[in-house]
Amino acid sequence: MEFDLPSENDPRRAEVRRWLAEHPRPSGRALAESGFVAPHWPKPYGLDADPVHQLVIDDELRRAGVQRPSNQIGIGWAGPTILHAGSEAQKDRYLVPLLAAEEIWCQLFSEPEAGSDLASLRTSAVRDGDEYVVNGSKIWTSGAHVAKFGILIARTDPEASKHKGISYFICPMKSQGIEIRPIVEMTGSHMFNQVFFTDVRIPATNLVGEENEGWSLAKVTLGNERVSLSSGGALWGMGPTANDLLDVVRKAGGVDDPVARQALARLHIEAKVLDLIRLRTISARIRGEQPGPEASIRKVLADEHGQHIMRVARDLAGAGGMLSSGGPLGTAADPWYYGFLFSPALTIGGGTGEVQRSIIGERVLGLPHEP
Repeated sequence: MEFDLPSENDPRRAEVRRWLAEHPRPSGRALAESGFVAPHWPKPYGLDADPVHQLVIDDELRRAGVQRPSNQIGIGWAGPTILHAGSEAQKDRYLVPLLAAEEIWCQLFSEPEAGSDLASLRTSAVRDGDEYVVNGSKIWTSGAHVAKFGILIARTDPEASKHKGISYFICPMKSQGIEIRPIVEMTGSHMFNQVFFTDVRIPATNLVGEENEGWSLAKVTLGNERVSLSSGGALWGMGPTANDLLDVVRKAGGVDDPVARQALARLHIEAKVLDLIRLRTISARIRGEQPGPEASIRKVLADEHGQHIMRVARDLAGAGGMLSSGGPLGTAADPWYYGFLFSPALTIGGGTGEVQRSIIGERVLGLPHEP
């Protein structure tokens, strides 16, 4: 890779350490106002940090045991889209509370009838004076039951072509006419929801960008989503990694079965490849290049890698893997039992593996567009 990480006496490290000494237990608001939550964002919301500077900040926060506020959809997807196309008033109103996780966000994109073909959405938004009246439903909405705002795409011109006539809104989730129904997963957890809109009125000032041009903004959001969902732990940035499972095996004295050994070696190789793709993206950003379809490539690989990790963990648990108390090689079940039950969702959420492969085929291999 074409960069070296800064030394221990680098002035950027010293600056972060100085701030942390003054704020040993920083609040979410303090972190947001410092620019450390999303340092690559432009000032005043970030620090205009290049990728190496971002790695320095990550490293120093980790050493100090300081965790950034948790607001994945807000910080990872809604925020970058508002930065890209939002009005100054929208940026001033929403971005700092979003970064501080004082206001949680959800994403209102997928619909029961649209499936992976998001542009076939049917939820409508009709202009009525200074408001839009929204009717329809959204599904698989993570965190809708705790969110204060949602990023919503709805059809504002039913006569336009499929990818036109769609607009992008900031939707207050406590608006009259919104009904949220929980979807309980087979893990027993409640993360997803179906959201129904019945004559919901959204102020016209909550339109992001231009009316009928929301599809281009949805692609901005999805691009950030695909990067976010394929980073960190094996479960979309959460949960255990391949190295965590390998550590379990090492502590247990290893395994003798050649098939299991081969599966573990394959997990190690996959993890290394994903890490190299990440470093390659960082190197490209340092050269001033914007990431392209590699976001889809990494998502395909990361999602299947997460499923492989959980499948191997289940196999190592043996018959105990059928019980909620059984983990690999006699370890505790958490987080492995939940991870195995959740892992089928990895290749569906954020754009199915099939959709990602279509993107790769068209944009990387130059194949004809899917009919």
